[in-house]
Amino acid sequence: MSNTYYGFGYDPKESENHFYVVVPKEATAEVEIYERFHWDIDEQKITSKDILKLRMSRYKWSKLSNDVAAEFNARLKADKKPTGRFIVGETPVEKLFGKELMVLLWGVENNDPAGIPTAIRNWKGLQPEERWWLYTMTNASTGKINDKRGWRMALRYALCENPVDESNQISLFTDLMGGE
Repeated sequence: MSNTYYGFGYDPKESENHFYVVVPKEATAEVEIYERFHWDIDEQKITSKDILKLRMSRYKWSKLSNDVAAEFNARLKADKKPTGRFIVGETPVEKLFGKELMVLLWGVENNDPAGIPTAIRNWKGLQPEERWWLYTMTNASTGKINDKRGWRMALRYALCENPVDESNQISLFTDLMGGE
């Protein structure tokens, strides 16, 4: 039996836990990202069981979604899985990719859009495992929709306020943790 993938690497046979990016048709409406623990192939709609993790302006989303898609698609190709794209409508995202996405989105949510290119470079400088760890720490203490303090502020400073010297970049995570 072959796997069926949706969006970015999501296979409901592996786990029903995934993230769900909703890009509305209205250009002025905000993009919403949910964490979900169920999948119904016949009817995908947001329910009270879904956890709204973030709302973001369509403008900010447009400044980073292509870079995120390219990052995820490179890894999907390497794993010989179908690539995805964010669409107007709903896009499922495999749970680990979703955690990585949330680290970037939480980092830029309260920052000037001009900082997004720096945030993307710093985010790309992290290994997936580092992003997962940052997600776990942030989600545990400030993962609700209106928790815009603590770890979420730290992500903003780490990703947006930390200039990247790409010629001498080992790892943002190593830098943050005081390593060499």
